[in-house]
Amino acid sequence: MDDVTKKLFLLAHCKELNSQIIYKLLTIDPSLQIFFQLKDDEWLNYFNVKKHKIDRIKNEYFSYSADLLIRKYNQQNISFLPLFDPNYPYLLKQIADPPPFLFYKGNITLASRKNLISVVGTRYPSEYGVQALEHVLKPLILEKWVIVSGLAKGIDTLAHEAALNHGGETIAVIGGGLERIYPRQNQTLANKLMTSHLILSEHSPSTSPQKWHFPKRNRIISGISLGTLIIQAKQRSGSLITAHQALEQNREVFAIPGSIFDECSIGGNELIQNGAKLVQHASHIIEEFPQGLKMQI
Repeated sequence: MDDVTKKLFLLAHCKELNSQIIYKLLTIDPSLQIFFQLKDDEWLNYFNVKKHKIDRIKNEYFSYSADLLIRKYNQQNISFLPLFDPNYPYLLKQIADPPPFLFYKGNITLASRKNLISVVGTRYPSEYGVQALEHVLKPLILEKWVIVSGLAKGIDTLAHEAALNHGGETIAVIGGGLERIYPRQNQTLANKLMTSHLILSEHSPSTSPQKWHFPKRNRIISGISLGTLIIQAKQRSGSLITAHQALEQNREVFAIPGSIFDECSIGGNELIQNGAKLVQHASHIIEEFPQGLKMQI
């Protein structure tokens, strides 16, 4: 690990230093020496960080041993991926606020495939939602599309399992650290993904998931993929946050229509009304990316 990567690696463990600030530091000074050189008033003026907080951050930074952490993660097969690494997902690097680093377990080359599709939806799908997911995803999986989701209960879990059941590949982007899988009932599924698929996180491995982590996590789910498919979503839900982030990232948004009497279909139906592409078959997704598929690795 070179000097800059080691600095970034240690900064990634500073709990009071969020990824937006780290990204700004890295953008301003790719050597990251700026972290040690900024004066107290500069931290306040440019980053809105007060002296007592930056003192705590620096104390935490110097309390860590990179060598000890690296040794620990090597034993757990956890890897660290900085933004400037050639293996960093190409599409994710193009968004306005890419994570300055990722921790991962599994096959990182999956994240650089060009035929990635994100799938999100309700935690409580109806029988129609389950059937619709299988109907649309199975052909995509058989056509070597990589399924991206968030390992959450419901549609996320079903999307990952569909990829496994049909011999495909899948990526989970989680809201906490790799040592803190959430929800706990998906630990067995997570173990499978860590072995031969991929799990990504922008948080250090021991980080417990917090409520505010998940909207941030969603920008990675949408940003890493060519498009996002919504399968059942309420009018106000995390799935719609992901859809809106996909639009801001200039990605395609797809939605499977649902009954006008189903609360879990209101969000998806409104997305379609506002311009998302209505999806009834896998071909409705595939036909949007004739060039993207030629670029797959």
